[in-house]
This record gives sequence, structure tokens and C-alpha cells, in this order.
Amino acid sequence: MSAPLFLVEALPTGDTLTLDGPEGHHAATVQRLRVGEELLLADGRGGTAAAVVSAVGRGTLDLRVTSRGYADAPVPRLVVVQGIAKGDRGELAVQAMTEVGVDEIVPWAASRSVTQWRGDRGVRAREKWAATAREAAKQARRPWLPVMAGAPDESTATVARRIAGAAAAFVLHEEADDRLTTVELPDAGEIVLVVGPEGGIAPTELAAFTEAGARTVRLGAAVLRTSTAGVAALSVLSARLRRW
Repeated sequence: MSAPLFLVEALPTGDTLTLDGPEGHHAATVQRLRVGEELLLADGRGGTAAAVVSAVGRGTLDLRVTSRGYADAPVPRLVVVQGIAKGDRGELAVQAMTEVGVDEIVPWAASRSVTQWRGDRGVRAREKWAATAREAAKQARRPWLPVMAGAPDESTATVARRIAGAAAAFVLHEEADDRLTTVELPDAGEIVLVVGPEGGIAPTELAAFTEAGARTVRLGAAVLRTSTAGVAALSVLSARLRRW
């Protein structure tokens, strides 16, 4: 089994570090790491450091750094515009998409979203998505944390502008003729993928996105839930772009 990964604000510049705070508690108390065990540190921006536990305290670990590394950001970037879903479906989507390699998630306030993020509720919901992505990135041993857009969410007009500036943009739609497995993909820039909420994408929204340059695509004959469509599409793109 690979060494567990813990996220830090900044990697140590020296050869030693005390891991404390929430990550130290998780490492020492929850995972019960012991002297001599190895772990990985990451700053969420590509930087990594391998370390060995030299001492264990109450919710803290003393570490000795054994090596350092850096992973370049993947190119092209994979950005998923995720229609806000009800219940925990949005969080399930964020978790799975992070694990398969999404680079940015854009919470989209679609007109047919059952749940609307307003006021403090919206701020808390976005924070929950960000926390879910953080934990999923740790589980997947990712050196790069996905960016969580929105303040807390993004409007259809904002998404359309994002599409207009992308190298390629695709809207998952059950009535599309083209398949994501065969459309042409760029070598650089940003690929924007739009996933609708439970009620689907409204005609006016679809028109705004296609006018901005997006193409409608489908994955297959089955109609997937909003919580699974994004991860399925990212899997296709990851394979085609040789990330996998």
C-alpha cells in the first residue's frame, strides 16, 4: 500500500517538520502512524515531499524529510461545470471527479437545479464541496488540489463566457449526435465539460452554451445521473488524453 498523503500550506524548507493541526491529528490519532513509517506531504500546487516519522506526540508527528518532488500541472486542464444537485449527489460527484483527476469544478446555478445556493447556505454548501475535494485528493494521492470556483456558485452567463475562452467545450446531452469518445480534443488550454442538474439543461441554457462555442455530446445510450455523468466523461477524456 502506498504511503498516505497529507496536505500542508507550505512544504518544509529544511530536513525536519512537525506535522500538527488537523492533519497532524489525523495522522497521529486517526491513522495511528508510528515511528519509522513513511508518509507524503503535498502543498496542493504540485510540490511533494516524502518523510519518515521520527517521533509521535499528542496529535502531532515529528518528521524527517527524505526526498522532494514536483509534478507539473496536467495539460490540457479539465474543467467540469457541475449543475448544483440536491442532497448529497453533488458531493458524490465532487468526490468521484476529484479522484479521477478533474482540475477545476465550477458549481453552476442551473435554472432546473432543485437546490439553490443562496446566502449563508450557499457559502456553507460550497465549503462542503471544497472539503470533499480536499479529502478525495488526499485519498487519491494527488499533488494538485482541484480548484473550486464560485462565490459560491456561477451563473449561466458566467459559464458561457468561460466556454467562449476555452480551447474546447462540451455539453453532455442525451439528444446529442456526437460521442465524447470520438470528438477532436485540443493538446493544450482548457477543456470545459458541462453537466446538468437532475432536471436537465434548459433550452435557453443550451442555446447560450452552444452560441458560446460548446458542442453537445453523449456518452452512450444510457442516461446517467448528474452524480455519475461527470466522472464517466472525465474517465473518457483521461484515457483519450493519455493521463491514464
